[in-house]
Amino acid sequence: MSGRALVVVKRTSFQRSVEEERDPRIVALLDAGDPAVARMRGAHEAHLRALDAVSQGLARVGLSAVIVGPSEAFDTTGAAVVVTVGGDGTLLTASHQVGAGVPVLGVNSAPDHSVGFFCGADASTVDGVLARLVADDLPRIVLTRLEVLRDGALVSRHVLNDALYCHESPAATSRYLLSFGGREEEQRSSGFWIGPAAGSTAAQRSAGGDVLPLDSDELQLVVREPYTPYGRPLVITKLRVPRGERVQIRSKMHEARLFLDGPAERVAVRFGELLTFSASDEPLTLLGMRADRTKG
Repeated sequence: MSGRALVVVKRTSFQRSVEEERDPRIVALLDAGDPAVARMRGAHEAHLRALDAVSQGLARVGLSAVIVGPSEAFDTTGAAVVVTVGGDGTLLTASHQVGAGVPVLGVNSAPDHSVGFFCGADASTVDGVLARLVADDLPRIVLTRLEVLRDGALVSRHVLNDALYCHESPAATSRYLLSFGGREEEQRSSGFWIGPAAGSTAAQRSAGGDVLPLDSDELQLVVREPYTPYGRPLVITKLRVPRGERVQIRSKMHEARLFLDGPAERVAVRFGELLTFSASDEPLTLLGMRADRTKG
């Protein structure tokens, strides 16, 4: 492998709050050694070391680096690889701009401070991982993503972790009609999660869902806190959705929201609008990970 690497770099909390915004509250807490910010400086310094290791490692293997921020738009045309430096959130944000043809390598820049489930390297291993990458000897897995339509118009086909449909207020009840496999059910709940296998170890699992094999092309839907005031339990509270099938919901809320891969990307859903969820035809190739969930 040779050519250009797009390097998507996280903005740390320390960088944003202290170096850029000079937030007086955060600065005062840091000066006081408050436990609420005890990890902030260490995570930032680890992140800088990891970014330096990535830059040097790419130069050693002959890949030119183009650095972008996580919220910047970028074009993967002609790129050999996208490298994310941060954690899972950085990789998820970047993945929404990556089509099916460009692989992604996540580098966990502060492994003592973040999980980095999707990350195939860190500062201590990135040299070896990049050497295996250019030698075409790095494990990779092709992950199913979720496609979302709103009244037939495309919202996204690049959801890797999950989508959350709910009321904009976490204290309010979510109301909707859910349809799958010829069955329709009117539901009240705290909303629902739906996503591909890559997200099944996160919120889906916490809400009572199953952990799916990473190479599964099924989707999973899990209803959060189904509300059954009259003793009639809901029937459709957990679904496995095979490729080629779809789930539809019709909103019965004026203030519904759809959150895609976390809080940053949110979509307003009006009363009566129809959302359709299905497996996308644009999977994501993730480097340094195998289907047994171990890192290469």
